Amino acid sequence: MNVTVVGAGISGLATAFVIQQRARRLGLNINLRIFEKDTCPGGKIRSEWSDGYLCEWGPNGFLDSKPTTLGLCCEAGLEERLLPSNDAARKRFIFSHGRLQRVPETAGDFFRSSLVSWPGKLRLAGEILVPRRKDDADETLADFVRRRLGQEALDQMVGPMAAGIFAGDPETMSLRSCFPRIHELEQQYGGLIRALLLLARKKRAERRAGKAVAGAAGPGGVLTSFAGGIQELTDGLARHLAPNLHLAEAIAAITPLKEGFSLQTGQGRVYETEVLVAAVPAMALAAQIEGFSSSMAAHLRQIPYAPLQVACFGYRKDAVPLSLDGFGYLAARRSGLHSLGTLWSSSIFPGRAPEGHVLLRTMFGGATRPDAADLSADEVRARIQEDLLRTMSIKQMPDFVKIIRHSTAIPQYVSGHSARLKVLEGKLSAYPGLILAGNAFYGVGLNDCVASAGRAADRVLTLLQQRYRH
Repeated sequence: MNVTVVGAGISGLATAFVIQQRARRLGLNINLRIFEKDTCPGGKIRSEWSDGYLCEWGPNGFLDSKPTTLGLCCEAGLEERLLPSNDAARKRFIFSHGRLQRVPETAGDFFRSSLVSWPGKLRLAGEILVPRRKDDADETLADFVRRRLGQEALDQMVGPMAAGIFAGDPETMSLRSCFPRIHELEQQYGGLIRALLLLARKKRAERRAGKAVAGAAGPGGVLTSFAGGIQELTDGLARHLAPNLHLAEAIAAITPLKEGFSLQTGQGRVYETEVLVAAVPAMALAAQIEGFSSSMAAHLRQIPYAPLQVACFGYRKDAVPLSLDGFGYLAARRSGLHSLGTLWSSSIFPGRAPEGHVLLRTMFGGATRPDAADLSADEVRARIQEDLLRTMSIKQMPDFVKIIRHSTAIPQYVSGHSARLKVLEGKLSAYPGLILAGNAFYGVGLNDCVASAGRAADRVLTLLQQRYRH
């Protein structure tokens, strides 16, 4: 039986790997193929060594709090290569009011911090008095934060976080799709502070009973990568799948058959498959299915992508006046910076820069600055140097520069995203062998992609077992 995965980024590779391993354990005889338009697998996950610096094109790691990704690494035989981030990575900063300010980690730290003014702190504390929203509207992140926490919390804390995770605009981001846990807390407990108090009490009780309970404060854990960069993950999966990989072979069109699908490549070759997992960007899938479902293609095109340019700057340590004891910083809204923020990459993981040097990784662009993709490398470099002078007092020219352009970097879950997914899922029910995976739908992070891959693989194996029984 033929099973095909289109797209060999982390979602496609993880899906194919899980299918391969589970099919072997179940004794299912399948013909697995993975098609990738590029000449190498991995998608936006790429770790490039240059002059002793390690430049990550996309994500630089994953949080180890989610067992699915760690389990995938172990099953692929990569556990001995895992590299936890340094302790300094816990310290994070916001550039606001002309200086770097550490993000508070406790309630006491928050009230001692000057990141938010005293009126802003009192407004935030008053969140406990704000009533729960009772209608079912898909509220934007910005509207939610203004309603419950106030404008200053949005500008100084939540806005930078949204930029750092999604390169997103909180004025358009769907709270329910981007931060489902926060939406659930308001609905279940009536508010965030109330949820924190009740869950802390519940956690203490369950800890005494030897149980565990989900926390209120979003994902935790230690940022984790590999000694040679996060590309070790996709390379490791690709090694297991090597005989099944068709690189530099793009799928141009998908056509439904009576049982399964016909795939036409850009080179004119045609393949047939009973089960098809689409793990490509939304706009690429829209082009592939346009011929048989213009309606589904239209819904896919309603998922926008933010552009991003990633700039890696290398300096001698003595050229950087600031002690790089931390993860890096994000820019507060209205901070006046050109960039979204800068990671202190050589402080997060060891071995990312030559001895006596440091590596900085700056994000430029995002949903709030869609023109960023049009700027030349020289323009990006000049604007980032302006930012680094303001934020870190770096006056010298970098010894090393690498700029990576992503015209479609991160999918944006704008208001109405969950409704669009329901429509897509309804339309997909007419094609039971077509399964979606990837970061355009159920989460943009690496852990989200691996979890999505597991669910897609479950559906594939269920279909295969049903067909084998018949």
